[in-house]
Amino acid sequence: MRFFTDRYPYYCGVDLHARSMYLCVIDDDGQVKLHRNIDADPDAFLDAIAPYADQVVVGVECIFTWYWLADLCAEQQIPFILGHALYMKAIHGGKAKNDRIDSLKIATLMRGGSFPMAYVYPAEMHATSNLLRRQLQNTCGLDHVATLGRRRGSQRGLIRRSLASPDIRERTTGPAPHPSPQTNWRAVAAQPDVRRGRQEGTDVFLGRRASALQARRTRVRNLDR
Repeated sequence: MRFFTDRYPYYCGVDLHARSMYLCVIDDDGQVKLHRNIDADPDAFLDAIAPYADQVVVGVECIFTWYWLADLCAEQQIPFILGHALYMKAIHGGKAKNDRIDSLKIATLMRGGSFPMAYVYPAEMHATSNLLRRQLQNTCGLDHVATLGRRRGSQRGLIRRSLASPDIRERTTGPAPHPSPQTNWRAVAAQPDVRRGRQEGTDVFLGRRASALQARRTRVRNLDR
């Protein structure tokens, strides 16, 4: 785990939500310079940190709303760091929690060199990052369907195997005492084929995307030399 250890005159901790954000700016001596709840709006954020914009680093916990703030800071050339949500919870978790306290804790972690850093995806990688996350969910969904298949087979005394092949799924969709569970199970049993077909197409796209990004990085390294 990497920790943020750079020194800045000011540190801005942000407790970010979908519609609001609580800011806390402290100086290198730990004195609070700004502690305010504002709308989650680019103009409101820039106005709030304007007195410190040239000497501040912004830190936020890694949740689903951080993309726009990272892109805004990159556009305005404001240093931005992203906190690893799991490690941050382990480091500063406590019983007393609210937005005001959390923003101060984030700023304090940044100042003290204890801010656990996560990777900040560049703007052009946001969509790919979301796709990778959805691909992981699809994979977990396949495992869930396989578990349902083993459970149904055990209930009916037929099989204790997964739904890896269509003939196994057909054996678990035989006559049922009531049409409702039968209809439900046919919908569930069809999911592996649908999900696997989607995954194969997504895997191909992700492979091409990774190759293109790697080629771009290689060109940048060669130019730097």
